Amino acid sequence: MTSIPQIRKIVTPIPGPKSQEILKRRSEAVSAGLGMAIPMVVEKAGGGILVDVDGNSVIDMGAGIAVVSVGNSAPRVVANVKQQVESFTHTCFMVAPYLGYIEVAEALNRLTPGTHKKKSVLLNTGAEALENAVKIARSYTKRQAIVVFEHGYHGRTNLTMAMTAKNMPYKESFGPFAPEVYRMPMAYPLRWPGGADACQEEALDFVIHKMEKEIGAKNIAAIVIEPIQGEGGFIVPPRGFLPGLSKFATENGIIFVADEVQTGFARTGQMFACNDEGVVPDLITTAKGIAGGLPLAAVTGRAEIMDSIHASGLGGTFGGSPVACAAALGAIATIEEEDLSARALEMGVIISKALHAMKDKYPVIAEVRGRGAMQAIEFVMPGTLEPNPAALSAIVKYCQEQGVLILTAGTYSNVIRLLPPLVMPENLLREALEILDQAIGSLAV
Repeated sequence: MTSIPQIRKIVTPIPGPKSQEILKRRSEAVSAGLGMAIPMVVEKAGGGILVDVDGNSVIDMGAGIAVVSVGNSAPRVVANVKQQVESFTHTCFMVAPYLGYIEVAEALNRLTPGTHKKKSVLLNTGAEALENAVKIARSYTKRQAIVVFEHGYHGRTNLTMAMTAKNMPYKESFGPFAPEVYRMPMAYPLRWPGGADACQEEALDFVIHKMEKEIGAKNIAAIVIEPIQGEGGFIVPPRGFLPGLSKFATENGIIFVADEVQTGFARTGQMFACNDEGVVPDLITTAKGIAGGLPLAAVTGRAEIMDSIHASGLGGTFGGSPVACAAALGAIATIEEEDLSARALEMGVIISKALHAMKDKYPVIAEVRGRGAMQAIEFVMPGTLEPNPAALSAIVKYCQEQGVLILTAGTYSNVIRLLPPLVMPENLLREALEILDQAIGSLAV
């Protein structure tokens, strides 16, 4: 447990004077190309609280974008990291291997969907994991085409920018991008022509038809999809869509890649979001929640696919850092021993009930969606589906002033996404939701 009191406390406006001074230094020293969700400088964090240099205690509804699901400085993570740092900090696994890397790979092979023989490679970031998944799929299938989806987000490297849907801020002015990436319509029930019922009935067949006619199934190396889209706005496809894509892939020799960078490690109420419909991907990419805040990522997949790559075809100097691996083993132990998947489901019930009550009161809310401790609300102009980013901005500002950090998302910049640490006390969660309710109620619409 954290020693940080789990209470919201505002002692200065945000940003406070100390934060303001440090943020001036930030503006002088750090590239202006980096954004900032909240203008505060964090001094310490734990449980569901961020404490800034001015002494403000803010409720954290973002968990570092689903990274510190086990909480900041989780005890098992800290203990493992301390022990590892005292032993050694780096050898490069490809130079002189170490046990921690192997143990993390074993855990991933055990925990990811499917009972088939699996193997893993460890990397640094989600984008690097996606790049390697594409490399592996292309090499194994001897094909080039990669299928991705509207509203999808897969990273900021050149290849993953090509795979990512949203132009601003991720792709604007950074091209040209890698070729042979094909974008399919996403099964987005709220915005599918004809609505949710039509989406349920039509989306899978429509996408398969486009793949067959516009690319050719025999040319597709991989279909890459987030089971619940993250940056795109927590879009949840209708039931049957993911299993149908997986079946199509299997029937046509295509590698089905589940991008579980944001959805993985208990976030949705199961260890991986694919488990919800029994989808077993050929390759699964993970990062974010894997290591309690340290940089680590992985590709895990069918052994015959993972072993098909020539010697030294995969790797990297820092991939599977011994310190990050130690942290991951601590994070995984925390998730399993504290049953954080069940905790995510409990949090999901609380969040969903509160958000649906808000939707009933406020016509500015078009939809509540998500699963477990990964839920969102989409804002529109009342009575329409026209995105309402102005409402979003006002709500975020109100919540920040009241000491609640919330994250935004969505292709149309009109979605609030809630990703609280899975160890957040229930009273903090409910307090944050009450303030969010007040924020929406304060809108002049």
